[in-house]
Amino acid sequence: MIVPLGEAVRELVHDGDTVALEGFTHLIPVAAGHEIIRQGLRDLTLVRMTPDIVYDQLIGAGCASRLVFSWGGNPGVGSLHRFRDAVTASWPVPLEIEEHSHAGMANRYVAGASGLPFAILRGYSGTDLATHNPDIKTITCPFSGQELAAVSALNPDVTIVHAQRADRGGNVQLWGITGIQKEAVLAADRALVTVEEVVDELEPVPGQVVLPSRVVDRISVAPGGAAPSYAHGYYERDNEAYRAWDAIGRDREAFSAWLRGLTGADAPIAPTSAGRNL
Repeated sequence: MIVPLGEAVRELVHDGDTVALEGFTHLIPVAAGHEIIRQGLRDLTLVRMTPDIVYDQLIGAGCASRLVFSWGGNPGVGSLHRFRDAVTASWPVPLEIEEHSHAGMANRYVAGASGLPFAILRGYSGTDLATHNPDIKTITCPFSGQELAAVSALNPDVTIVHAQRADRGGNVQLWGITGIQKEAVLAADRALVTVEEVVDELEPVPGQVVLPSRVVDRISVAPGGAAPSYAHGYYERDNEAYRAWDAIGRDREAFSAWLRGLTGADAPIAPTSAGRNL
């Protein structure tokens, strides 16, 4: 149950998987994302309500062939330039995108966690997103006749989240802004949780979410595993790291140098003859 992060990723994440790394503004599983890059996983469908810089890094490293999301950006700074380069110039590999609203993504996770084939919501009324996304359909309420939107359930092969702590029995506790982590874990076939620490007993915390051991496949201790996002009660958000990423992500050569530093590889993952600023 409690294993090193490298071992957990090798066991649970495979080429071609649909992978959700969830966490909203804090508790973002950055360490796990970096381990996916180090292991050179490929052809992943990455899923996330708000992909930020760790998804930019995964995309730039060539791990992803598809992104399912509802908003993407470097929060408080600007665009994700590796994401943009993959979509517009297929560097380092082409990236297919599937866009939803926040409400659509959240409801898809809820449907997946509930064992339902789809979810129903009003959130797409008055928009043209359904014309660009075949996973958004119109459905008529059998009771009122009202036209509503239906979105297919989302069931990742593996969901990865970060949490403050787990006990030795494999029960996980997280608190603060908890986003959609619980539903994303329950919707997945497999679940990995990285934690700041393992404790003998989980002390109750206001607003906590507890994931019982029966829904978690592996736990890995990764102190600081959400940085540069924050872990409520443990450390604050590193705003400077987000600002610094803008310059790194803009340029292919700068990104390739960053990637070599992360992986220890001797060469970039793709040619950098056009070290573009984006």
